[in-house]
Amino acid sequence: MFFSNLNIINSCILSFLTSLLIMLLCGSKFIELMHSWQVEGQPIRKCGPKSHLKTKKGTPTMGGLLILFAILISTLLFANLRSGITWVCICVMLVFGATGFWDDYVKIKKHTPDAMTAKIKLLIQLSVALGIAIYAVSQYQGAIKYSVIIPYINVPVYLWYFYIPLLMFVIAGTSNSVNLSDGLDGLAAGLLIPAFMFFLATTIIFVSSFAQLAPFGNISVISAATMGACLGFLWFNAFPAKIFMGDTGSLSLGALLGTVAIMTKQEALLAVVGFIFVIESLSVIIQVFWYKRTKTRVFLMAPIHHHFEQLGLPETRIVMRFWIIAWIAFLIGLCALITQGFGGN
Repeated sequence: MFFSNLNIINSCILSFLTSLLIMLLCGSKFIELMHSWQVEGQPIRKCGPKSHLKTKKGTPTMGGLLILFAILISTLLFANLRSGITWVCICVMLVFGATGFWDDYVKIKKHTPDAMTAKIKLLIQLSVALGIAIYAVSQYQGAIKYSVIIPYINVPVYLWYFYIPLLMFVIAGTSNSVNLSDGLDGLAAGLLIPAFMFFLATTIIFVSSFAQLAPFGNISVISAATMGACLGFLWFNAFPAKIFMGDTGSLSLGALLGTVAIMTKQEALLAVVGFIFVIESLSVIIQVFWYKRTKTRVFLMAPIHHHFEQLGLPETRIVMRFWIIAWIAFLIGLCALITQGFGGN
């Protein structure tokens, strides 16, 4: 088992470095290509912060295309391609990436901040999530397959037929939460790194402890590839951003994050390590709900990172503080993980 675990770690390191190098070596040329194609860049919402109309106008989007390419190449090179889990993760990225790409493409060509309707986008997300949820359930035996493990007390809660709808909500919800967080330079990419590092640690710990979970080692390789791609993307996306990931990147990476969470039976801990994503989504839900009832706003602007912008905090300070919180959430999640007995054992 030691050598098996060592092979996984080596594959993770190589996967991480490959993704990182692809991003660093291809990033500048890719940005030039996107600039030549997207003359006016990503449309900026007029209802957003006024500062964005000046600082972000003309910046190209669809950086998610290069991110997905880097992850895909690293996965094909270093993951076990005979594992169904590998192909499920690849399909999730490609389908959600294609959805985001179409949304970005229409925005650019029609010069509008709104392309695909929310209902159509949600229908596509839930349809794909249903297939993923059914596959995830098939990977486990007994009552645990319909259970959620409550962190820190390590008690499985049996949800019966409500479990599959919950998994669908996790995948679609995480996808949209990451999309909402992609509003400041470097924010979403920087938040995704500790989240995927958590699931890299999850799979390495579990595979080293339980021989029957060896196929899940592929999740650690994919997580490492995603970390490398996000880190390389930050080289160009950090303030002031030269390119945005767009819906192409945020929807696909969010869906991938939700998928690896349910594959490893860590749906509950995803809310801990993805704390900022949860807060971003809740701020929008609260804002919309309260405004419809009272015609007043709880936040100056939602998602909540825009609220802090309206308070006068510099964009870089907001991003840095959110990153710090994300790494604290990673450590809190890790504390629960190392004391957790794996439900499938």
